[in-house]
Amino acid sequence: MSECTHDCSTCSQNCSDRAKPQSFLEKPHELSNIKKVIGIVSGKGGVGKSMVTSLMAVSMKRRGYNTAILDADITGPSIPKAFGINKEKAVGDNVGIYPVKTKTGINVMSVNLLLPDETDPVVWRGPVIANAVKQFWTDVIWNDVDFMFVDMPPGTGDVPLTVFQSLPVDGIIVVTSPQELVSMIVGKAVKMASMMNVPVLGIVENMSYFECPDCKKQHSIFGESHIEEVAQQYGIKTISKMPINPRLSAGCDEGLIELFDGSWLDNMADVIENTAK
Repeated sequence: MSECTHDCSTCSQNCSDRAKPQSFLEKPHELSNIKKVIGIVSGKGGVGKSMVTSLMAVSMKRRGYNTAILDADITGPSIPKAFGINKEKAVGDNVGIYPVKTKTGINVMSVNLLLPDETDPVVWRGPVIANAVKQFWTDVIWNDVDFMFVDMPPGTGDVPLTVFQSLPVDGIIVVTSPQELVSMIVGKAVKMASMMNVPVLGIVENMSYFECPDCKKQHSIFGESHIEEVAQQYGIKTISKMPINPRLSAGCDEGLIELFDGSWLDNMADVIENTAK
């Protein structure tokens, strides 16, 4: 047509030149069979996103599922440390790259498993970082995985966009903390997920309270929680609250996250389990 603007998204004509919507999804390695992909996101750093990622992988492993973690936080990887993976490195051959297994059999792939020293900085530009994340999906031999958890960097930049466009994300969990700016932080993450047509499975409020070991009374160290109002505002039904727990933090630092004892994320695990039904 002479009036064609070549913008098929604004045109209702079914002409022969009409372009099909382009998919940016990457195929996983031919030896990988990944059933569900769950993204762990946050609007800002320092809210315990990697801890929640680790705990969710451990929780689903305890329920009898094969779980894996793709550490997409390339410039700030902390997953290997939480699982005590200090000396093992990911290796590869002409077939692909092999992830490292944790003590309980969770497959992990992180840039720290490729660096000579875990303290070596990753000084890469955005496109290189995004390509590394895609290679963790396409070149790593994950084998059979029931639930893969993707630990994303904070914000809505290159890497979260790459994950949403390149991986078949089945849902996300938003991690936040009990502060006044929580509504804005959650809002950014939820709206980005909506733009990518990815459902929000739930929200985790980390550092929600401190429970006195003597009297068992809960104290709101960072202020009163408003997470219920925020969840209602964005139509999020599942809420989990995690306490400030020195033993849990020590477990991450000592690489003993697989020994954690707590039921704070049980309802979130129920929601994730239901995505497989």
